[in-house]
Amino acid sequence: MPSIYQTIQSLLQYGIENSLLPKEDEIYTRNRLMSVLDLSEWVESEPLEGRSTIHEILDTILDIAEEKGSISNTMTERDLLNAELMTCLLPRPSEVIRQFRENYVSSPVKATDQFYQFSILSNYIRMDRIQKNQLWKTKTEYGELDITINLSKPEKNPREIAMLKNAPSSSYPKCLLCPENEGYKGTLTHPARGNHRIIPLSINHEDWYLQYSPYVYYPEHCIVLRKEHMPMKISRETFDRLLDFVDQFPHYFIGSNADLPIVGGSILNHDHFQGGRYTFAIEEAPITQTFTLAGYPNVSAGIVKWPMSVIRLRGEKEEVAKVTERIWKVWQTYSDEGADIHAYSGSTPHNTVTPIARRRDGLFEMDIVLRNNRTSPEHPDGIFHPHQELHHLKKENIGLIEVMGLAVLPGRLVEEVNRLSHYLVESTEKEEWQTDMLKHYDWYEEIRTRRGQLTSDTVSEIMQEEIGARFLTVLEHSGVFKQTAEGQQAFIRFIDQIHS
Repeated sequence: MPSIYQTIQSLLQYGIENSLLPKEDEIYTRNRLMSVLDLSEWVESEPLEGRSTIHEILDTILDIAEEKGSISNTMTERDLLNAELMTCLLPRPSEVIRQFRENYVSSPVKATDQFYQFSILSNYIRMDRIQKNQLWKTKTEYGELDITINLSKPEKNPREIAMLKNAPSSSYPKCLLCPENEGYKGTLTHPARGNHRIIPLSINHEDWYLQYSPYVYYPEHCIVLRKEHMPMKISRETFDRLLDFVDQFPHYFIGSNADLPIVGGSILNHDHFQGGRYTFAIEEAPITQTFTLAGYPNVSAGIVKWPMSVIRLRGEKEEVAKVTERIWKVWQTYSDEGADIHAYSGSTPHNTVTPIARRRDGLFEMDIVLRNNRTSPEHPDGIFHPHQELHHLKKENIGLIEVMGLAVLPGRLVEEVNRLSHYLVESTEKEEWQTDMLKHYDWYEEIRTRRGQLTSDTVSEIMQEEIGARFLTVLEHSGVFKQTAEGQQAFIRFIDQIHS
């Protein structure tokens, strides 16, 4: 194993070569790293031979620390030390903010490009883990859906799980999105954020921050978070904020999760948006029927051909915000017995929206995705939610990312799909199946019926197609107005209600 001094020197070299620290700060930074690693002596050393990646350098240091007994062999303790080491190399937040603002004067694209690259170089975005994700596209009548099996969050081992049970609870930071995460050392129960940086923004005359997701599910996957720890709530201000953001960053889209359980995202206790520089299938989906609203002749509106129920607006900023508000307000109280849509159960509201803003051809564009979170005895997890026969693949909330056409599927599926592929090729009888695979049996029978005998040469491609088709059904279940003649007639009834 290389010496600790070689690896520290390699880490310093990485920081200098990637402009994370100036050459003049090398000795100071070395001393900070020595302090973190509890070293009191320095031995002059050459860096590691060859071109080691930042992940290889850090893993070597972590292995040495583990061998020394400074940390245990757990993902959490290694991540805590990993972030603390990187923190020593990084500029203070004020310098990152200064650089972003200076770049923004030249171009918003230059500002975000540099900040995104910094977030990767600082190892806040763990590209070594993200590159393990499985990604592919599935062709459908609605365009190419993106499918990913998420492997960027490693599983905790039993020892670590046992440690977490005894770990003290803490209320600081209040959640994973609070600005107080910037520079936070982390604990066994809260991830390290020493190498995390955020950019203050003024959006709709309010204090917000821009950061990137550490798990980037798509290129430049950013998060825009409110300064105050406040729950998500869709309002007219939501639409103004989204449009103001794309006014400032016209090369990005931005959207909000819905603000109700089941149809909302995973974090509803801190108001935030998600955006980025990627074209999802929903953006390329065509309009099937256009309409205009009285008083807003310059705002084009139409129903989008998409498995979920989407209205698209395009026009000037203020008018798009007003029409979005009008549609949202009508939808909040809209019921249609024939379409099984009820706005309330007693005083409990069910209707909300997932709004998505972008710029196109110099105009402002807003996709308004209609959502309803009502449940029933037949569908206790949600009527407009993946139904039970799909839970073997996807049971979680269908949030903004899925709405736009990107499936984020659990890592367990890699091994399960491999096993299922083996069963399909070998025509394995149910009695020989592993117990934890039985949840896929009905799907197995469907595939065999439609596809016939599969071979080892074809099964991988076919399984990708089948998973993509399953995700399309997930989206169709989540649509309030179905892609049938009856469902689209119901959609028109809602459009008529907006006019009245």
